[in-house]
Amino acid sequence: MAPPRPALLRPRFWLLLLRLLLLQLVLGSDPGHSTELAFTVEPSDEIVVPEQSVVLGCRAEGTPPIRVIWRKNGVELPESTHALVLANGSLLLPNFRPDRGNGPSDEGDYDCVAQNRFGLVVSRKARIQAATMSDFHVHPQATVGEEGGVARFQCQIHGLPKPLILWEKNHIPIDTRNDRYTLLPKGVLQITGLRAEDSGIFHCVASNIASVRVSQGASLTVSGSGSSAYKEPTILVGPENLTLTVHQTAVLECVATGNPRPIVSWSRLDGRPIGVEGIQVLGTGNLIISDVTVQHSGVYVCAANRPGTRVRRTAQGRLVVQAPAEFIQHPQSISRPAGTTAMFTCQAQGEPPPHVTWLKNGQVLGPGGHVRLRNNNSTLTISGIGPEDEAIYQCVAENSAGSSQASARLTVLWAEGLPGPPRDVRAVSVSATSVRVSWSEPLLNTKEIIGYVLHIRKAADPPELEYQEAVSKSTFQQLVSDLEPSTSYSFYIKAYTPRGASLASVPTLASTLGEVPAPPPLSIRVLSSSSVQLLWELPPKLTQRDGGFKLFYRPASQGLFTGPIVLPGILTAYNITQLDPTEVYEVKLLAYNQHGDGNATVRFVSLRGTSERTALSPPCDCRKDETSNKTSATGIIISIHIGVTCIIFCVLFLMFGYRGRLLQCKDVEDQLSPPQVPRSQRDLGILALNGMGQGDRGRLDGDEKRLDLNELEQLFPLSLGSGQQGSRLMLDPGSPGPCDETQLSTLPPDELSILEEQITEMSCLAAGIPPQREEVPSPSPTNEG
Repeated sequence: MAPPRPALLRPRFWLLLLRLLLLQLVLGSDPGHSTELAFTVEPSDEIVVPEQSVVLGCRAEGTPPIRVIWRKNGVELPESTHALVLANGSLLLPNFRPDRGNGPSDEGDYDCVAQNRFGLVVSRKARIQAATMSDFHVHPQATVGEEGGVARFQCQIHGLPKPLILWEKNHIPIDTRNDRYTLLPKGVLQITGLRAEDSGIFHCVASNIASVRVSQGASLTVSGSGSSAYKEPTILVGPENLTLTVHQTAVLECVATGNPRPIVSWSRLDGRPIGVEGIQVLGTGNLIISDVTVQHSGVYVCAANRPGTRVRRTAQGRLVVQAPAEFIQHPQSISRPAGTTAMFTCQAQGEPPPHVTWLKNGQVLGPGGHVRLRNNNSTLTISGIGPEDEAIYQCVAENSAGSSQASARLTVLWAEGLPGPPRDVRAVSVSATSVRVSWSEPLLNTKEIIGYVLHIRKAADPPELEYQEAVSKSTFQQLVSDLEPSTSYSFYIKAYTPRGASLASVPTLASTLGEVPAPPPLSIRVLSSSSVQLLWELPPKLTQRDGGFKLFYRPASQGLFTGPIVLPGILTAYNITQLDPTEVYEVKLLAYNQHGDGNATVRFVSLRGTSERTALSPPCDCRKDETSNKTSATGIIISIHIGVTCIIFCVLFLMFGYRGRLLQCKDVEDQLSPPQVPRSQRDLGILALNGMGQGDRGRLDGDEKRLDLNELEQLFPLSLGSGQQGSRLMLDPGSPGPCDETQLSTLPPDELSILEEQITEMSCLAAGIPPQREEVPSPSPTNEG
């Protein structure tokens, strides 16, 4: 058998291509002409005079035949004498009926639906309302003004469409060419620079396609010339808060008085410039913004300034500009192979931000199954697409200012000769973490199958969280492991060939088995020669309502266990009594729940010789242990205090080293016997040791002799008195001796005398070491002789 020829070499392919080119020539379209079903004309909002006719436009293009139907408030509108669908798809309402509350009405929201063999699209909604005109709810009021002053009249009336308001003076239309007369669209008449001829009766005239209304008259009386006295600037009427739609006109009123006449200026509260395009000042201070945009939204400040000064008065009003929803990214038609994922993206902007809704062939499409919406509904994802997903998808963006829609088609590609979906898919739980999935071979086109792919996900998870496992073509079952206990899973199978995948099998659900508790950690404590205490922790998979523990124990020399002793799931300890003190016992403890018994924990405990050990070593005294712990803690605290005290003593040791040397010298003096010399000589020695200068000593006896080592030997003999051990004072210049050594003494500082300092200083001088002391004034010498 000869192999099949490629499609490009088959005559049938070229014949089909030629027919398509001829069809395009007949239709007068180019090869790039789109055949997607879409609207070229959509209905728009209308205000209709009752009893008159109205036509709502609707026109769609795409692959014929195209069927058009209309809906009113979401319900299909049947054709009747009151609603006729024209040949081009438009809707004719020949005799519009307003809503009178007690009968049929043609008012409501209309949309048209276009359908062909590829799908269905829905147009934007159009609101149809009856033209109306109410009575005036604000009439102009009589006004009295001074010459050169300002007069203001106002009237208000509601109507659809918005009424046009004009003014009459004495039943004659006011000449709008007069610069002193300002007519504002919201029904305000301003007259500046009043004159006597401005006096009269003023009427407000409102009109639209529904009716014409004339208000009550209001008189204007202009008195004599006004006072020339100074008047503070005052804003009579400031701007109001306005909410408009783009392309409308904003009128911000500001009427100010004062003497001299104040200058009116405008600014934005946020500091941004107002701009000049489409901006004008009407009258003496009214701000007009034509063709408003979203950028015009903000707070506007009207300021009345006294000329030549900084005196000013302000008033402010907020302008909110809404914009209907419009698309900045349209969804694009796509073609995807069966079993893959399709994604549409639709982004819209508007003020306020629009809400996005997706439709599938005119029906609202919500998330669920293999459909997911993300990024505030701007992204539509369809996973595992099949023939049932082939449709026209619409993105509808809507806010309070209006709505808009865009559509795209999903084409599911299906190759010829692909196998059918796998059959008889079953899933059986094997354990708490595994499920066995089995299936049968597809019915059609099985020769080219190269393998199967098993798709797995938790039943509660979105489709994008699924994962796959590949299976060989000769295998019709798969053990799926590493699953979570007590969890429901979804499984489906696809068969794969070199040309693509089959349709997915019917999904099947299976739940893993529950998990039994883990072996409890067990420890045994011997209480006495005939009793033990079991201690354990609660396993994580154990519930108090459906679980507990089972206890078994026996002497190791016997074959039968005592038990099971069933314990509640809240216990963590149990005592076993009346045991044989000469035996070794085997203890088993296991936890169970609604899914079964867990593995047991086994321990061995020996009671032999327990009585002797108990006599020699009494049982633990918990109070004693507690006291011991407290004693240990106290010892640690005391050790810390001792360490801190040592550090303090070391610091004091370094700081008062010099004072310690004084104390050592004092100790030497006390141990040596002073020589028996005349009092005058002792005074001289004392004065010399006290650091007196030569001049001071000269005033005493005129002798300028320097003290040397011989003099020290005379003052401090080498031997002590009888009954005392002899000692020698070493004053080697190479060995500083007591001047560099530090000794601790128990003498209090207040027992030291000036003699101690003198002895220490002289000892240092004799050793050739400069004394280290703070200079203080010497006491005045006194002659005691």
